[in-house]
Amino acid sequence: MKLILSISLGLVVASGVTLADEIKDWNLVMLKATLTSPVTPAPITTRVAAIVQAAVFDAVNGIDRRYAPIFVRPEAPEGASKHAAAVQAAYVTLVDLYPAQQATFDQQRTASLAQITDSSIAVQKGLAWGQTVADQIWAWKSHDGFSNTLPPYLGGTKPGEWRPTPPAMAPGLAPQLATTTPWVIQSPSQFRLAGPPALTSDEYTADFNEVKSMGIAANSGRTADQTLSANFWQASNPPDYWDQTVLSLADQHQYSVSDTARLLALVNLGMADAMIGCWDSKYTYSSWRPITAIQLGDTDGNDATTPDPSWAPLIVTPPFPEYPSAHSCASGAAAHILAETFGEATSFGVVSLAMPGVTRQYHNFSEALEDVKNARVFGGIHFRTATTDGTSLGIAVADYVMENALSPRREEGWRGDRD
Repeated sequence: MKLILSISLGLVVASGVTLADEIKDWNLVMLKATLTSPVTPAPITTRVAAIVQAAVFDAVNGIDRRYAPIFVRPEAPEGASKHAAAVQAAYVTLVDLYPAQQATFDQQRTASLAQITDSSIAVQKGLAWGQTVADQIWAWKSHDGFSNTLPPYLGGTKPGEWRPTPPAMAPGLAPQLATTTPWVIQSPSQFRLAGPPALTSDEYTADFNEVKSMGIAANSGRTADQTLSANFWQASNPPDYWDQTVLSLADQHQYSVSDTARLLALVNLGMADAMIGCWDSKYTYSSWRPITAIQLGDTDGNDATTPDPSWAPLIVTPPFPEYPSAHSCASGAAAHILAETFGEATSFGVVSLAMPGVTRQYHNFSEALEDVKNARVFGGIHFRTATTDGTSLGIAVADYVMENALSPRREEGWRGDRD
């Protein structure tokens, strides 16, 4: 894998066929919204992206009626503009999610509608349909349990137990995500992992010594590219990396509006459910982070783990339990869906709005997932097992989502089902 520099999103037009601007533009608006101060925490962005892309897909699909809907029956009025419907669905859900940014969304909506060449009647029908879909998606997900208020999560003080980490010493982030109703999988615990290795095991010893050596802030064994990779994959959130990859590949393969909306929805539903499953495992096992484990290495009952009370990681440790790796869960889901769609051997680049000018280039999806794993270990915030198991969880969720959501319609005239 090599590093290349880029000043674009890599959305190269193939054979003169251009991806629908509404889908691409509003995905970019969404990604920018998550990165606007106060920045949305990475785990929560998967829920945000799923809400927006679900609304866009059900709005477009309600007109094309090619796939099973996510939630809203495909009952758009005859002649409605799918372009206008996509714009309105994205706009409404983003205003619901980020009301403080409405002025920005208003400006983009005006610009998007000005580019639509459908008749005024079709546009008005499309806007009305997009509004209907967005309102239904928002009402549905407003009762998924994410808004529940729980007591601050402080973990425990026994060896192996998570507890707040420096510098913020913040309580565990969003513990309610562990019990949020998923989009497609049957329950948050459906793919619960077996848990981290025992503190006295050879696996834990190897994990401990690897991150202690490779993840330390200074004087580590990292190469310059490994340090860059660790910073790159920490700079932003999963949808920022993977949604732009979706759009680039969809554009290269000349995907239609409907198929592009479907792939974005499929990837974001996969990432959102993988994150819910990840949080279920995180708060079930409540495993300590490397910074705690290494500084308190004399308390774990393992003679092969030497403590370093001054040890600090390259990357600031996020405020939630360690096992499994959240980025590995989300990336495992996204990369697996894309590998099944375009083929494992597909070459592609990954970019981030948070690190402009940098592209991580990969020969296949497995190589990308290995880079994500290494980035979390070499950043000093995860043990190797957490990244390996997290990737496995994401892939399992992705398989389930692909088998049970957004399937092609079964027969001519089918209008979808919602149960």
